[in-house]
Amino acid sequence: MKPNLLSDEKVIITAAITGGIHGKWANPALPITPEEQAQDALECYNAGASILHLHVRGEDGQNTPDLNVYGKAVKLIKEKCPILIQIGNGIGARIAYGVKVSRKGKKYGQAIVMPTLKERLNLININPLPDMHTINAGTFEFRTPYGSSTFDNPMNFNIKYVKKCKEKGFGIEIEVYDSGHIANIQDLVDKKVLEPPLHFSLVMGIKGGAPATVDNLLLMIDHLPKKSTWQVVAVGKFNLRTTLIAMSMGGNIRTGLEDTIYYQKGELVKSNAQLVKRMAQFARAIGREPATVDETREILGLKKR
Repeated sequence: MKPNLLSDEKVIITAAITGGIHGKWANPALPITPEEQAQDALECYNAGASILHLHVRGEDGQNTPDLNVYGKAVKLIKEKCPILIQIGNGIGARIAYGVKVSRKGKKYGQAIVMPTLKERLNLININPLPDMHTINAGTFEFRTPYGSSTFDNPMNFNIKYVKKCKEKGFGIEIEVYDSGHIANIQDLVDKKVLEPPLHFSLVMGIKGGAPATVDNLLLMIDHLPKKSTWQVVAVGKFNLRTTLIAMSMGGNIRTGLEDTIYYQKGELVKSNAQLVKRMAQFARAIGREPATVDETREILGLKKR
């Protein structure tokens, strides 16, 4: 695919409201409970977002695979507004404290613990039904300030996940963390597991994945299958500028407290809606209106729930 600097197509804005590992200690505006997430969903929808990317937290404030929490969050969000709900297949890592980090002596620290493939596959059973799920296109070492761990995304797992999504009529977003992951997806297309057109998230700036550079972005776009739709997910200090570049090149965008806790250098984000509103304003400034929920459903070929 080629970027289009003159695109006037509607831009899909996804709000990733929680995610990550950080908690309210990093930014008090981070929504943790289902009630907080539902209110944020409404505010993001009113600000111009058409997709809500969802991870949930348990009572301890950490990521959880608990379907009861997912179900409550999805139910409350649906009661608040018609925003499309997308489940993050990775669930999210947990911080484990008091972990022995050295075999010599009693040295303890912290590490990150990834969810199991069984827990992740179980997300298919969330009730009420969401609209979309993500898949992660390749295995890599996921490195954070809290430790590192292998983010396991084997081909056979993704095949199972895609097949179950198809059975239940879920839309699929494909998260790729490097250009080689796009080749993995092409293999699934060749095997008839996935059929174009496909929707991609190009994730940049995650340690262990592709650095957030213009060269890498252009390379990844160039490798996408024809007629794909795509968005950029950039984290931390790269978030705003990389996102603006992507939108100016005809891509869709994602924003939210999963990806950045700062509105600008030294200033914490006040709400997820603040980030969405800024992106909607930038989109209009370059002649691209934010897509409505119905328009997004049509662009991505999603079924009505």
